[in-house]
Amino acid sequence: MTNLKQNADISKLPRISVAPMLDWTTRDYRFFARLFNPNIILYTEMVTTGAILFGGANRHLDYNHEEHPVVLQLGGSNPKDLATCSRMAQDWGYDEVNLNVGCPSDRVQNNKIGACLMAEPELVAECIAEMQNAVDIPVTVKHRIGIDEMQSYEEMLHFVDTVAQTGCHNFIVHARIALLQGLSPKENRDVPPLRYEDVYRLKQERPQLSIEINGGIKTLAETRQHLQHVDGVMIGREAYHNPYLLAELGQLWNLDAPDRFEIIDRMLPYIENRLQEGAPLSIITRHILGLFQHLPGARKWRQALSGGNATTMTNVYDAIRNIQDAIQRTETYLQEKQLP
Repeated sequence: MTNLKQNADISKLPRISVAPMLDWTTRDYRFFARLFNPNIILYTEMVTTGAILFGGANRHLDYNHEEHPVVLQLGGSNPKDLATCSRMAQDWGYDEVNLNVGCPSDRVQNNKIGACLMAEPELVAECIAEMQNAVDIPVTVKHRIGIDEMQSYEEMLHFVDTVAQTGCHNFIVHARIALLQGLSPKENRDVPPLRYEDVYRLKQERPQLSIEINGGIKTLAETRQHLQHVDGVMIGREAYHNPYLLAELGQLWNLDAPDRFEIIDRMLPYIENRLQEGAPLSIITRHILGLFQHLPGARKWRQALSGGNATTMTNVYDAIRNIQDAIQRTETYLQEKQLP
């Protein structure tokens, strides 16, 4: 168990977060992501109540104290189990706990977890009420704008109103429906059209609630645009594939963006410590492949560190030197040609 909680203010506005993503937002990625921006809210992968209660709490709940502010996302539909796990999250030092009502995978549907719960707002409300009674930290909900035949704004509003009656006031809304019958989880991230206007309308009609928007957001400019309508923005896959976006988002707080090589310098001791703990290098380096996205040498950087190509720290240092050379050569060329 960790109780090394920093003085992070998760209520700080605007609320900008990195979405919970299975196999991606691991503790290794979260440590890396924190290096770009001290104010971004980080989420764990979705962790089911069963995994915590029967699969080893330490394994699923431990995190790096540098990650704060950090939120544990739970998957489940048993109010008592969710309450128990929420209490454990608070004891572990998490800043918030979030209930997943948005994941569309077949596996979680079969266990009554995720987006399928949108069809049972009363059950979700019961879960949230039990979770809130168990903890002092905020309890939030992440959900879709609809599922299957329940695609109307009015049905989403009924869901939100039902859950809000518990006193829950923070909703993170993925601005796509989920088609649980007929589309794969991957297709459900791309195929249903984005309906940002539904999320904007929700905030307009329920101004007392904190509404955050998620889905297809890739730039600082898009983030600024959404913040004109809602209270927060959750960034998904772009924060993983192009993590320097998190540094650019620091402009929202007038922060200076760190240099990419400063980031990797701060990451190296962490990698070495994880190797000493017995972690394979490849499970750590896979999270840093996007560090130099859009820069000269980025492709070779990814190739050098992916697919098991890097087996020792020497390989990592070689990759750093190579991309430094690639960037320097490009800068020299542009200066000589007097190109912008």
